[in-house]
Amino acid sequence: IALSILLDSSTSMDTKISTAQEAAIGFANRLGPNDVAQVIDFDSRPTVIQSFTNDRTLLEKAIRTTKAGGSTSLYNAIYISLKELAKIKANTDEDVRRQALVLFSDGEDTSSLISFDEVLELAKRSETAIFTIALRGADSQTKGFHEAEFVMRQLAQETGGRAFFPTKIDDLNGIYSEIGDELASQYTLGYSSRNGKRDGAWRRVVVQVARANITPRTKRGYYAPTNK
Repeated sequence: IALSILLDSSTSMDTKISTAQEAAIGFANRLGPNDVAQVIDFDSRPTVIQSFTNDRTLLEKAIRTTKAGGSTSLYNAIYISLKELAKIKANTDEDVRRQALVLFSDGEDTSSLISFDEVLELAKRSETAIFTIALRGADSQTKGFHEAEFVMRQLAQETGGRAFFPTKIDDLNGIYSEIGDELASQYTLGYSSRNGKRDGAWRRVVVQVARANITPRTKRGYYAPTNK
């Protein structure tokens, strides 16, 4: 797995940053021997504070350097993360390098130069499953939070990930563990389309499982190739 860990360090995270750091470190420590991860910190602008590595000591050090302050450039951070993940290549033709992005934030975007539509388009074109974690605070009934909740759900649903909305910061350890377990037990499926058109159109994909009480979670589609 090639993994991108995104941590919100905006001003609103001031009282929660240490707990969020410990949960993210525990998650990074679950990396397998062939997995790599990067750490991106974002407030008013995103910063790659650790490039892709399997060294858990370096990942822990990077996570601990995050400090709260500034506005929230959520979309910019996701955009940069997806671009960095796209650079990761499999070592051999037989090696399938799955990609995942795990995002923790407790606020809506306030300072990105990139729009949500642009980020969603890039996410749909990527091979990255996005897992989002958004804290529900005392102001979870505001318009801003509902918009942020929609963004988090859309990113997860369109890419085959999951969206989590904990009510307490202490729930993070359990959520990160759940994401780690899921990443360790995923299957990669492929198929050849009967549609030979190279029109670049979006094609919806539906995966069904012939077992009771099981619901598959996958990407919702892909873009057809073009002649360019």
